[in-house]
Amino acid sequence: MNLYKKSLLSLALALAAPLGMAQEVTLKVHHFWPPGAMPPSKILQPWCDKIHADSGHKLKCQIFPAMQLGGSPGQLIDQAKDGVVDIVFTLPGYTAGRFPIMEVFELPFMTNSAEAAARSAWDFYVKYASKEFVGIKPLMFSTHDEGYLHSRDKPIKTMADLRGMKVRAPTRQTNKLLASLGATPVAMPLPAVADAVSKGTIDGFALPWEVIPSVKLHEMVKYHTETDPSRPALYSAVFILAMNQAKYDSLPADLKAVIDRNSGAGLSQQAGKVWDESQAVGRKPAVDRGNVFHTVPAAEVDHWIKASHPLYDDWVADMDKRGLPGKQMLQDAQALLAKYKK
Repeated sequence: MNLYKKSLLSLALALAAPLGMAQEVTLKVHHFWPPGAMPPSKILQPWCDKIHADSGHKLKCQIFPAMQLGGSPGQLIDQAKDGVVDIVFTLPGYTAGRFPIMEVFELPFMTNSAEAAARSAWDFYVKYASKEFVGIKPLMFSTHDEGYLHSRDKPIKTMADLRGMKVRAPTRQTNKLLASLGATPVAMPLPAVADAVSKGTIDGFALPWEVIPSVKLHEMVKYHTETDPSRPALYSAVFILAMNQAKYDSLPADLKAVIDRNSGAGLSQQAGKVWDESQAVGRKPAVDRGNVFHTVPAAEVDHWIKASHPLYDDWVADMDKRGLPGKQMLQDAQALLAKYKK
């Protein structure tokens, strides 16, 4: 090869080097839902599609649903923190008591708007809770649509009906809520609910409508207890889309910018809106099956609100013990919810 050809080859290799450095980054994403469930199909997949397009196809998600990579739903947050996977979609509340600051949005009767709660949760995280997520980069916070009660053998119309019933709850605050109303709470993540209700391990469960069809739970119960829409929802659970901090830090500046542009407050708001819109769709299979519905009237809901109010005091006291301004934090969370509720 003569000197001229060698020079051309060297130049071609030098020009190709930046292209090689800009090769595709595949993000390993893990979650607990079945593949067709609403959150992975209507929130996660569109986000993955967006960062793929926005990055010029340099960023790509490889999604593993239904705990395909092993572990339990409660271990997902550590899988992200430890770098076992790059991103998880889960509930911080599946690790009870580990993220107490964000639990303010899991207190009972806070709101009946997932969009308002999602926007509020992101702002609250930025102001108060960033230190709770060391090693993790939150990309989104959201809550689901209104949480209700669903029972197998008898309807729940009053607090008295809950006495002695074993009812599944997703998070620590929801467990406390059910106990305050007289039920026996049973903590378990979503994938365990169908087996537990079919075997009679639990008499019912607290869930939003959105998720029920994906695990066919409307076929395993007969009764559904909703609350008067003039009152805030019975409960909410907080979701997070969380990225391994070291993985984010390893990305080149242009790809970090893609993640940043498509995450945070905007993604949280969109996720909340999707959850709000999912309610009617999730409810329809139970209606079509002929299940029995009961709406707890406002006056009865007010009894439930009063009975569960000590949970607010407990949360404030817990924050105070941690050297945080508990009362101010609760007021800030409530003010954010009021600000963002349309």
